[in-house]
Amino acid sequence: MLLDTYGRIATDLRVSLTDRCNLRCTYCMPEEGLSWLAKPELLTDDEIVRLVDIAVTRLGVTEVRFTGGEPLLRPGLVSIVERCAGLRPRPRLSLTTNGIGLERMAVALRAAGLDRVNVSLDTTDPEVFARITRRRRHGDVLRGLAAAKAAGLDPVKVNSVLMPGLNETEAPDLLAWAVEHGYELRFIEQMPLDAQHGWRRSDMVTAGDILESLRTRFTLTPEEERGSAPAERWLVDGGPHRVGVIASVTRPFCRTCDRTRLTADGQVRTCLFAREESDLRGALRSGADDAELAERWRTAMWGKKAGSGLDDPSFVQPQRPMSAIGG
Repeated sequence: MLLDTYGRIATDLRVSLTDRCNLRCTYCMPEEGLSWLAKPELLTDDEIVRLVDIAVTRLGVTEVRFTGGEPLLRPGLVSIVERCAGLRPRPRLSLTTNGIGLERMAVALRAAGLDRVNVSLDTTDPEVFARITRRRRHGDVLRGLAAAKAAGLDPVKVNSVLMPGLNETEAPDLLAWAVEHGYELRFIEQMPLDAQHGWRRSDMVTAGDILESLRTRFTLTPEEERGSAPAERWLVDGGPHRVGVIASVTRPFCRTCDRTRLTADGQVRTCLFAREESDLRGALRSGADDAELAERWRTAMWGKKAGSGLDDPSFVQPQRPMSAIGG
């Protein structure tokens, strides 16, 4: 198992498949993009499947989420999903995506064994979408969401980040839209993951702000204790629809965190905001067997810190942007 010194056990693996993305969201990367990883630095499909196999069969991982960058840009994605779905014990498989290309791939991903998707969408307004992402692809995302639902990738979850001066007043409209279409909406506090290092704690829209806005139109009833889930969830107008809020900054959930992360270039990260990484790619390519790779992973997770540091006013954000380490 992946145990740390605080007694937490990691059972949820986030695997970044690529650092590349076809959007340029203001809270993630600059308009001109980033210097992408060279292909030899990326894990191959076989290496990804081997490391997921080790995590599932030797380290107790039960859930695997594929992330990016934008994972739909990974040429071997469907094959990777299919091979991971064939592992025993079978992990639950999900995907976090911006939704562009999902219309074309949803059926194949479901047939390969993908269980569900999380799609990032911050607005119902195409013009606001263009301002946030610097691309006019709002309709592509909507069609991707509909295709995912039609393919049976349920529940379809929508992740939204609210930002001052862009979409901070849209919480009620987003929830009404999600309820209408049968999607489960989750608001995520904006985190310091932008390559430009422009995030300011004082500028962010907080979980409290979001809930106050939602309650102007909806009755929210809190669900029971969430366990290790990052989102606090509420029934909307008595249910069955739900809305979640992930308050990573103002109400961190580090003490119940059950995640381990594998970057696109084969580094173990114990936390999205970790300042250190442990290299598995080098050991793998030097001939390490599965037992040695598993032990290296255990050692990395044993050293996981108590918290992310986001609740510390002196927090200094990681140098690697979100696109390079996975959301």
